[in-house]
Amino acid sequence: MKAIRVAQYGQPEGFVFEELPSPVPGKGEVLIEVAGSGVNPIDWKVLSGAMKAFIPLELPYTPGVEVAGRVAAVGDDVRGFSVGDEVFSFINIVGGYATEVLASADRLAHRPGRLSALQASGIPAVALTAWQALHEHAQIKPGQTVLIHGAAGGVGSMAVQMARIAGATIIATASARNHEYLRELGASQVIDYTQTPFETVVDSVDVVLDLVGGDTQTRSWSVLKPGGVLVSPVSPPDAAQAEAVGATGKHFAARSDGAQLQKIAALFETGDLVIEVEVLPLSQAEGALRKSWGRHTRGKLVLDASL
Repeated sequence: MKAIRVAQYGQPEGFVFEELPSPVPGKGEVLIEVAGSGVNPIDWKVLSGAMKAFIPLELPYTPGVEVAGRVAAVGDDVRGFSVGDEVFSFINIVGGYATEVLASADRLAHRPGRLSALQASGIPAVALTAWQALHEHAQIKPGQTVLIHGAAGGVGSMAVQMARIAGATIIATASARNHEYLRELGASQVIDYTQTPFETVVDSVDVVLDLVGGDTQTRSWSVLKPGGVLVSPVSPPDAAQAEAVGATGKHFAARSDGAQLQKIAALFETGDLVIEVEVLPLSQAEGALRKSWGRHTRGKLVLDASL
């Protein structure tokens, strides 16, 4: 197998594309022959060393949290998956930028037939993040109004569609070039954050999904109605600010959940959910990661393991 390897924390210019022995699945694990790997902001956070205090890694390591591909081998006590099955998965916090990976079977779902493997490789982490934000933490309901910051990115574009499916009215913030894209996904109102402060044109929303953090999160309290919820996987909401406006703030880290991912897969199978991907070769992981971090793409950036 081949894999991108990182010898030290810091910047991605130290990436090396190496040959490694193929791993062998243990109890409850499958070996996936990778077709594509998703690129996510968490890959940057791990690389920077910001998470090493609570997620220590043995160096060198392989970045990447999500993949799609074919089951090449199964370990003992694996049920529901067989050699040859097309799958996708939020595999772990690392390991995905490779041509083969191991994953626990309970983290896998069968790939929707209407999607290519490369499209599917960009789904698991962002779709699970959006699903858990809206359904578990915000407990979204039909008829509510949801404001989504950073709506054109991987998580945001999933959240816009999931909120639409849930029967909510969606307000999105994004740069002007992504407005039509977000309207097509289901946003009723799109605000160009570079030109218009959202708080001057929005008020009384039920849910804010903050995918930006910082000043954007701070300013969001003023647009929530009493009893509203601000959810962010980016940074913890301030409890005092939440209390001051009679709202609730929630911070969470998305978890891998194969059963939940299978429910999401069904929505892709029916066409209720769609994904837009930009593809780069696995060997160009360094450039892909820089592009993702700089937010110079919409939808999802994925790495083709065959190139």
